[in-house]
Amino acid sequence: MDGSLKFTAENKVLIQGITNSLGATYAPLMQAYGTQVVAGVEAGHRGERVGDIPVFDLVEHALEAVTDIDTTVIFSPPYEVLDAALEAIAAGIRQIILISSGVPPLDMVRLLRKAEQAETLIVGSDSPGIIIPGEVLLGTHPAEFYTPGNIGIISRSGTLTYEVALQLTQAGLGQSIAVSIGSDRVVGSSFQQWLQMLEEDEQTEAIVLIGSIGGDGEEVAARYVQEAIDKPVVAYLAGRTVPRDQPMGHAGAVIAPRLSGWEEAIGTPESKIAAFKAANIPLANRPSEIPGLLQNHLAQTLAEIAS
Repeated sequence: MDGSLKFTAENKVLIQGITNSLGATYAPLMQAYGTQVVAGVEAGHRGERVGDIPVFDLVEHALEAVTDIDTTVIFSPPYEVLDAALEAIAAGIRQIILISSGVPPLDMVRLLRKAEQAETLIVGSDSPGIIIPGEVLLGTHPAEFYTPGNIGIISRSGTLTYEVALQLTQAGLGQSIAVSIGSDRVVGSSFQQWLQMLEEDEQTEAIVLIGSIGGDGEEVAARYVQEAIDKPVVAYLAGRTVPRDQPMGHAGAVIAPRLSGWEEAIGTPESKIAAFKAANIPLANRPSEIPGLLQNHLAQTLAEIAS
């Protein structure tokens, strides 16, 4: 799919799993924030309402009543997420956000194969979703931590996303968008995909990347920043103090580079820190340092442009 951002207050949003505890709690909060939550889906609950949101048995029933739904937020139990997402794809919905955690890895593999064929964006699983401050909330982000602005946040974490947003808000640095790509072992959209989107997004002037140990996502992202991103990027890496024998991330992503002779180890704090340094990406030691790094990086970029 193309790299343009398609999340706005104009999105018509479906909530799948709307009558379970999380769905019933956050659907009205999303709506109160200004998100156009137009329908919910929960098998066996047709005709009910969550607040003023009508509930249907199937996605196709919702689309018969409300046309042009383009985004769905899924709160369904983890073993029902695959069926829910495939139902949405079959109905033509091309933006899918998976809040549910613990989705079976093989289910995610099947879903991502189908999503690629259908040119569908998958965010998550185990994600608080997306927020464009002041405009649209798609998930469980605490909206009071955010303020409109021009800093984009891409994160593997949920709670660290909120913490960094609050640090930025308190420093007077508003946000254009915050997205958590999810922290399950297999997730949909990647750091690289979101870096491309934010590079093309006119509202975003700088990017904060919040990574973690395990897997090779941060290393790939760092190389991509070096090769293709012109906007200032700063990073924070969580999990530096995790014991070295603690398994983190997708095992194949750790083993494959070793077999290929790319580097001695990947997925470790040292590997990721080295990748950020090689790409000249400033790395914060703690979240509270991020606003200062951003301000310095933005000032340096403006000076380079002026010269």
